[in-house]
Amino acid sequence: MRKRGANTDWVARQLARRAGVPPGAVSYAGLKDRHAVTEQWFSVHLPGKADPDWSTDPDSDFAVLEAARHSRKLRRGALRGNAFRIVVRELDGDPAELAARFERIAATGVPNYFGEQRFGREGGNLERAAAMFEDGKKCVIANKRGLYLSAARSALFNAVLARRVVEGSWNQALPGEVLMLAGSHSIFAMEEADDTIRQRIAAFDLHPTGPMWGVGELSSTGAARGLETAVATMLPRFLRWAGGGRAKAGAAGTAADGARCDAGMVRTRRRRTRFPPTVRRLRNHGAAGMDRVGHRPGALIPDRIQPFAPVRLRQTR
Repeated sequence: MRKRGANTDWVARQLARRAGVPPGAVSYAGLKDRHAVTEQWFSVHLPGKADPDWSTDPDSDFAVLEAARHSRKLRRGALRGNAFRIVVRELDGDPAELAARFERIAATGVPNYFGEQRFGREGGNLERAAAMFEDGKKCVIANKRGLYLSAARSALFNAVLARRVVEGSWNQALPGEVLMLAGSHSIFAMEEADDTIRQRIAAFDLHPTGPMWGVGELSSTGAARGLETAVATMLPRFLRWAGGGRAKAGAAGTAADGARCDAGMVRTRRRRTRFPPTVRRLRNHGAAGMDRVGHRPGALIPDRIQPFAPVRLRQTR
């Protein structure tokens, strides 16, 4: 499928309608941005049925590029990764400065924040997640339940990462850090970083991580765990669901005692705090606006949650 100006879930529902099947019969490996031209595979469960007419109106927001029979359905996460081409037009700036900033990104990577689209329009998914946890209401639509849960977990991760960016530790190992291997993405905990660990982090062989809260305790200890649990208190609307350190002393990642929505039954895991350098080629398009390259969560307060606000870093990272 190729789509433009349409979100993935909406396209899936259109495919289900065209095939005459329930929405649950259509699946995909992951969500793609709405405000982009994207291509991805969908699977439609059609046992014993003829192929529908997949042709679309030329002016439609999506089009079927290829269709083939397969014995397995697509499941969430069944993909190697995403490939992006970003085009910036009509920039008015210094190309040399832009090139220098890209060189720094290639050397240090960037903070691995979740983007604004994870939180919905004007942070709406966070508001719905908070209502889901506080009211104990079950969400009728399963994929919406998972969407709101994902937004809450991502906001907690972003808040931890933002603190580490401010403190300058987002690309360093704190005492009690949980590190992730670049190739296998397996994780291990350590007490103190030695020269070998620091060299492997600098070479992007190891990455510091942050928590994706759920059922089970945090695997971090020491200073790393202290920072993570302290930041969790910034989000009181989600703290009850994240455990808030009440179920077991100091364990902000324990099973929730207050969230009755079954969306909360996911396990705590780790996500790396930095994204490795992926700059392959730089084309000369100028450098306007490139002084705002990092983000941190904004005023994460109970009445209105703003997931992102720009902040200027000392370096482009």
